[in-house]
Amino acid sequence: MSALDKPTNRVILSSMKRVLVWFRRDLRLKDNPALAAAVETGADILPVYIHGVEQSSQLSEGEASKWWLHHALEDLDAELKLFGGGLHFDQGKSVEDVLLGIVGEFDIDAVFWNRRYQPHATKLDGSIKKKLQTDGVEVHSFHGGVLNEPHAIKNKSGKPYQVFTPYWKFCREIPVDDPCEVNLSGSNFVKSCGVMLEKLQLLPEINWCAKFHETWTPSRQAGLNRLADFASGAVTEYEDNRDMLVLDGTSMLSPYLHFGQLGVREIYHRLVSMGEAVNNGYLRQLYWRDFAHHLIYHFPHSVTRPLRPEYEQFPWAHDEDKIERWRRGQTGFPIIDAAMRQLWETGWMHNRARMVVGSFLVKHLLQNWVGGADWFWNKLVDADLPNNIMGWQWVSGCGADAAPYFRVFNPLRQAERFDSNGDYVRKYVPELAGIPDGRINEPWSLTPIELECYGIKLGVTYPERMIDINEGRDGALAAYQKFKASVV
Repeated sequence: MSALDKPTNRVILSSMKRVLVWFRRDLRLKDNPALAAAVETGADILPVYIHGVEQSSQLSEGEASKWWLHHALEDLDAELKLFGGGLHFDQGKSVEDVLLGIVGEFDIDAVFWNRRYQPHATKLDGSIKKKLQTDGVEVHSFHGGVLNEPHAIKNKSGKPYQVFTPYWKFCREIPVDDPCEVNLSGSNFVKSCGVMLEKLQLLPEINWCAKFHETWTPSRQAGLNRLADFASGAVTEYEDNRDMLVLDGTSMLSPYLHFGQLGVREIYHRLVSMGEAVNNGYLRQLYWRDFAHHLIYHFPHSVTRPLRPEYEQFPWAHDEDKIERWRRGQTGFPIIDAAMRQLWETGWMHNRARMVVGSFLVKHLLQNWVGGADWFWNKLVDADLPNNIMGWQWVSGCGADAAPYFRVFNPLRQAERFDSNGDYVRKYVPELAGIPDGRINEPWSLTPIELECYGIKLGVTYPERMIDINEGRDGALAAYQKFKASVV
């Protein structure tokens, strides 16, 4: 298919009596191509969500994402009930077996879904499609999760892009389809008795994420409200404010987009008419998201290994104690600790902070990026596999468009630039709140009298710093030189 071809969501009507719509990362009724096409058939509809149990890390959600998923499913189920339907929930070790079982049990004529692009997902979907078609069941899949599908975009040599800027310049010339209409009025739904949502056990047994509700409402309406607020102000100043840690300068739409409560085309068309500043600012980030899906689709090895294979030889210095202090926000560097505690308390971290803590882990501490990616995967409510992998490989220097490994973020300079008053640190590291501006990010530089005055005892009320900044940078550069010599 040419990059300029426009795929259609229309399905030729047949003798379908019952259609199963398989929801995955498209937990919305509006701008849902699979659901829209199912409605057009006039058949009875069975909306289904299947939770895979004991799956690999690529197939399962992290703890924070499961929290969001539970509430997103609850919200979608409530929306469907307004039209006389509801989600059929089910679970099992094999999603494939569960789906095939539902198809047989309810005498389904066709299965509709919106396409996914992660390697494990495309493999699973291909296997299911083959088995369903062998059994005489129609399968129809649709383009609904990205602006441009990975298989449709190629460079002049007919190969996938590996650099973002030419990818973006090419893709932005391709018209983006309007969000599709879905009219459920008058639709008939198959009556089913799947398991209760609570049976999926998505909420944690220990309610460590109790504060999430202070930051998030995981419903489609909340996502629409956030989009409207963003469009009314912050989006026009996005390029100026998106790196400032204490400002509400980012969209915070990522979890709604990850779980498909908002469609990417809905966001695009809501903002595209607002001028070049928005097009070259926030909307560029939507193409960056597409680029992440493009890379993971064409280079499936990058899920667990560096996109640039020579980096498999990089001399990491694994130290579980260092990794654990980083995870818990106990590094002794206030900007790092604030970011890691923000992640723990809210299930989210500011994008600038993600780069800073990532650089600190892989460069100052010389820990493998995979450990950082795994922690983010488990603790982020917006833990999107392509974006998580691309972000960590970018900061580690081993992926596409990556920052060179010898580029080492200095956390003190980052704090000066993006949290100059220390308000971000004060919010998440309250034990340092009494330290004045300009000193808060270097508590080790305070005199014993100053520390006592501010109620701080290093190593007791706040940890000693793990490493000297300059020593950490020198260690990173030395490791890089060793690596370069090994791959020559």
